[in-house]
Amino acid sequence: MNAHDDDSTASRAAGRLDAARPDEASRPTAGPAGAPTDGLTATDGPPAADGPDGSDPEGQAADGPDEDARTPIPAPAPEPVPAPGGPAAPPSGIAALAAPYQVGAVLALAVVAVAACVHLGMVFLHVTPSNTVNRQHAEAVDGWIYPEFEQNWKLFAPNPLQQNIAVQVRAEVGTADGGTRTTGWYDLSAEDGRAIDGNLLPSHTQQNELRRAWDFYGAAHDADNRPVGLRGALAEQYLRRIVVLRLERGDPGGAAGAGGVLERVQVRSRTSNVPPPPWSNEKATGKSAYRTLPWWTVPAVETRGGVR
Repeated sequence: MNAHDDDSTASRAAGRLDAARPDEASRPTAGPAGAPTDGLTATDGPPAADGPDGSDPEGQAADGPDEDARTPIPAPAPEPVPAPGGPAAPPSGIAALAAPYQVGAVLALAVVAVAACVHLGMVFLHVTPSNTVNRQHAEAVDGWIYPEFEQNWKLFAPNPLQQNIAVQVRAEVGTADGGTRTTGWYDLSAEDGRAIDGNLLPSHTQQNELRRAWDFYGAAHDADNRPVGLRGALAEQYLRRIVVLRLERGDPGGAAGAGGVLERVQVRSRTSNVPPPPWSNEKATGKSAYRTLPWWTVPAVETRGGVR
């Protein structure tokens, strides 16, 4: 056999081997461990070591879990919508009370509403200009307004007050041995001023009680201290009770002292002008003007704690 024949024989043998070898692209994919592969191995390398349960842990770690074996995440359930005919909300407010308490609450609210309307109506008639209605009901309006709810427009006056008014009082005291003595003048306005200075929350009594009582008295009396209208006696009694209470404060016995009794009191006012600022051309006198009221007898019920 010559060389040409040997080459032909080798070529035919190689062709038969290529025909017997399957194509790489058509080679079946390796299935799970232990599955038939039609006589073909999954890989050309050595087989992977199986785990204790016969599985291939490295293969699972590399390829990850099968997509078909993943558990789907359920969608959140929609919130339940209450049916139109569901249970109603529990009652609140007055409706939650028992029937007797509901009646009481309604009556209380009605009384408060009526009182508020009456008060607003009285204040309106008091501050409005003179007319037929407030002249006809002047006594009822004044009885409701004075002295607690009196209104004025001094804050908005084009020429505000430019004076300081101090209210002072002295007393005639009956002593324990049957004699009498007269005290000096007590400056009650100065006492209120000292109580207000440095006080972040001064009381309404310290700021306005004495001042408003003096204004009330001045509006109800003429220059000769004679009452004007029906409020004169009320204004005098109101101012007298305030000064008596002030005189009874302090040391045991107050201004009367131990064993003493307040028999009469006398009130006066000292009015002084507020100095004008340096840039003003106004001229103000430095003299103080006094208005002295007559002596008032103190009833026995108003002494020694009889009035509070």
